[in-house]
Amino acid sequence: MAEIIAIANQKGGVAKTTTSLNLAYSLMKLGKKVLMIDFDGQANLTTCFGIEEPNSIETNIAHLMIAKMNEEDIPDKSQYIVSNNGIDLIPSSIYLSVVDANLRLEMGSERILFEILEPLKADYDFIIIDTSPSLGSLTINALSAADSVIITVNPQLLAMMGLQDFLKTTKKIQKRINSKLEIKGILLTMCDSRTNLSKVLSEQMSEAYDGVVNIFETHIPMTVKVGEAIYYSKSIAEYSPTSKAGIAYADFAKEILTYEER
Repeated sequence: MAEIIAIANQKGGVAKTTTSLNLAYSLMKLGKKVLMIDFDGQANLTTCFGIEEPNSIETNIAHLMIAKMNEEDIPDKSQYIVSNNGIDLIPSSIYLSVVDANLRLEMGSERILFEILEPLKADYDFIIIDTSPSLGSLTINALSAADSVIITVNPQLLAMMGLQDFLKTTKKIQKRINSKLEIKGILLTMCDSRTNLSKVLSEQMSEAYDGVVNIFETHIPMTVKVGEAIYYSKSIAEYSPTSKAGIAYADFAKEILTYEER
């Protein structure tokens, strides 16, 4: 039975999509069966997966959400799950932005994604949701469906400032909608060990949240290899597994599995 993990933060540019993609591939390399959900209307994860025109996909996560809202039957999974190099994906498109607007008017809308994913859990070890950079209806849906959340944080001042608000929202969802939701931890991404600011902010993060929220030992370094991998629609595990980022994401996947064994 799969664990559903949301990769989330209300801020953009903190490597949510990069982490979703690379954690999925790294877990697959460790023998796990993984499904990714692109739950962002920008469809960046879908593009990274090698789908050049996300808006041309006949059935994506937006269509499934609309079907659920209209109480229509969901099509067979073969019609909306795509596969590439051992990883499965439910893709997204700009149409998800329309869904986001409609969700605000829908009764009980917080659990719609949960209803879509629940029948799929038996087929996977992990389901990873790449969320949108907001605290809107889509992110609330993702957190309501998830067993746990990994918060990606870029150690820059503006990227860290909204963390407290995100934690408050998560705790509200735990209390009101999804009592099983666990904050698995904070993952520091895009870390540049050459700059004093990055070091100082990383230290401040550890001091502020140590004992309150788990901070993963693995830090993801800033490297051009990640951008190059995305350009070629590959994970860093495929493109450059021996690069610093490739090694870091492999270590992070192992840390996740170790966390599960506690």
